[in-house]
Parts: sequence; structure tokens; C-alpha cells
Amino acid sequence: MVEEAWAGARRVLGGAGRGASVEEAVAEHEEQAEHEECAERQGGRERTADDAMTTRIGQVIMLHHGGDREEARGRFLALWSELGEGGHPFHRCTLAHYMADTQDDPADELAWDLRALSAAEELAGLPAAAVHGGPPAARAFLPSLHLNLAADYDRLGRTEAARSHVRSARGAVAALADDRYGNGVRAAIGRLERKLAGEVT
Repeated sequence: MVEEAWAGARRVLGGAGRGASVEEAVAEHEEQAEHEECAERQGGRERTADDAMTTRIGQVIMLHHGGDREEARGRFLALWSELGEGGHPFHRCTLAHYMADTQDDPADELAWDLRALSAAEELAGLPAAAVHGGPPAARAFLPSLHLNLAADYDRLGRTEAARSHVRSARGAVAALADDRYGNGVRAAIGRLERKLAGEVT
């Protein structure tokens, strides 16, 4: 459901400069240049690793969309184990979201959607420099993730929990753009709201 939103959140890595006194200007300039060169090399390695993980996740998403659900589930799980709890929340959010889609048991789907929401909330709390587009871009994930959870709880017969999350989804729609993706999420929220209100079956 959130494929188009995911494309907008990439980790952006940056370095920090350091000052120099007038008396040490020449020496500090040389030292700063050395540090900047080192930081650039390190930042390049981190960006390369980050892009590589994004690419690997995308490859498994394509596999899943191609219909190989079991293979995709196994590969998502392997990537999840590789990332660990310290993995970037963008990657954890994306993996958990798509992992949920591969589950057979609605309770397992719920567990993965909860992991996706937790990672998205963590992502929204990061400094702007760590998220392309800053926290507002990360917050644009939340309506869809709450909607997924509302649907999960509805399937499990937990109506009050479903209503709580659909309210959260509705409360977060201001972060959505006025485009096809945003309008689609708003429409889906409306449909589930009506269903939970007993207006549709």
C-alpha cells in the first residue's frame, strides 16, 4: 500500500566540520582537510552500504510482486535478521511492511505491521539530516501504516482496536500529499471508517 511513499525516504548522511583558531590556521586547515577526506571516504562507504540494502530490499519486493510469496518471505526474514534492532528504521519499516504482506496468519501479519509502525515512528523522530525530506516525509508513512493495522484488527474481530487505528490514520492524513497515493490512502481510510461504523458490510 505504501510503495510510492517508501520511494521518498532515503537516508542522507553528512559530515561535521570543525573550527580553527587564527594562530593555528595553517595547521588546522591541513588537519581539517585530512578529516574531511576521511569523512568523505567513510560517508561514501556508509551511503554505499545503505543504497545496497535498499536495492536488496527492492529486489525481494519485486520477487514478491512476481508471485513467489514463500521465497520472498524467506528472503525478507534473512534481511531482517541481518539488519537487527540497530538497523536504520527506514529499512526496518519497509521490511516489516512487506513481510506483513507475506504472512498467512492474520496474527502474524499484525505483528509485522506493528513492527513497521514502530520503525516509522522512530524514523519520524530522527533529525532532518537523517531522512530525505525530513520528519514530514517520514510522517507521511503513518496514515497508511495505521490503516493497515486497523484492517488487521478488523480481520481479527478486534473492532475497538481497529477503530482506534483508523482514527489515528485519519488524524495523520495532513501529512499526505494531494496526489494519487495520498488520495488513495484517504479513500481507503474512508471505506474502512464506514465499514467499522456499520454503514457497509
